[in-house]
Amino acid sequence: MDVLQLAEEIIQSRRLSAKDPLFELVEADLSKLRQGADRIREALCGDKVDLCTIISGRSGRCSENCKFCAQSAHHHTDCAEYSLLSSDEIVAQAKANEEEGVDRFSIVDSGYGPSKQDFEKIIEIFTRMRDELRIELCCSLGFMSEEQFHRLHLAGVTGVHCNIETSRNFFPQICTTHSFDDKIANIKRAQAEGMAVCSGGIIGMGESWQDRIDMALTLHELGVESIPINSLMPIKGTALENQPRLTEEEILRTVAIFRYINPTADIRLAGGRALMSENGREAFSSGASASITGNMLTTSGSTIQSDLKMLRELGRDTVPDWERPAEKRWDRRYRIDC
Repeated sequence: MDVLQLAEEIIQSRRLSAKDPLFELVEADLSKLRQGADRIREALCGDKVDLCTIISGRSGRCSENCKFCAQSAHHHTDCAEYSLLSSDEIVAQAKANEEEGVDRFSIVDSGYGPSKQDFEKIIEIFTRMRDELRIELCCSLGFMSEEQFHRLHLAGVTGVHCNIETSRNFFPQICTTHSFDDKIANIKRAQAEGMAVCSGGIIGMGESWQDRIDMALTLHELGVESIPINSLMPIKGTALENQPRLTEEEILRTVAIFRYINPTADIRLAGGRALMSENGREAFSSGASASITGNMLTTSGSTIQSDLKMLRELGRDTVPDWERPAEKRWDRRYRIDC
């Protein structure tokens, strides 16, 4: 497979599917694969890098048994445990991130989904942020009903995060308290509400290259607009604590393959950036067009300012959409009228 020629065909509108010999991307020369992925990124996504930050609104005691997660009640880790943070704490963090020039801010909640009481508080917090701030608002709250997604949307939330984690085939090896189909149904409910979906997964959990390809294909079929790629940082006390760490080359190849299969989506660097040199600098020349930033990730090794500095050195556009005139916003997918 000539991956550079394939990149040009993708730029010209070709889209890959399970019928294509996709495993050849795994065997292709990495330098050429990365070069092709970067060409696709430049042509179809441009130089704008979308930066998001998160806050763990409630931490620990999660009922789900995801093998990678420090917050699962099924594991014994040093994860902090606390109830839903106050409105003042969350709004202050969002305001600080806005002042540093981040595109979007998300509240993350541990568990299958928030309690009725917590959900009402979350709605109040998002409504306050919508009224007081300009930063785009996202959420990662677990499984939601159609009515809950609608209420979040009205409160100013335009993006929903719900990772599928891995391939359909490998998912039962990672979690049994909910299913892959539960994930898909949740994503489709958010999309039906008109919200942009951020969904990806974690590599390095023992899955095969075919599992990674299948995950990328599923996300493409779903029309997911933002795909976070997490590289497992094994956490003591979890079921995957002894899993070997990925090499930088393997992470870069994964990022590039996801770009070939999802050419117009934001391929977003997420957890595990510390496994790469300079916190993933090379990934931005391998197809990545977005990143989670800040100090809120469990395994974060970067700051907002260090990321902005790195991206500007690479010649990338870091001006947040909310700072641009409406007619000049790079990505209007997150701007949805309720």
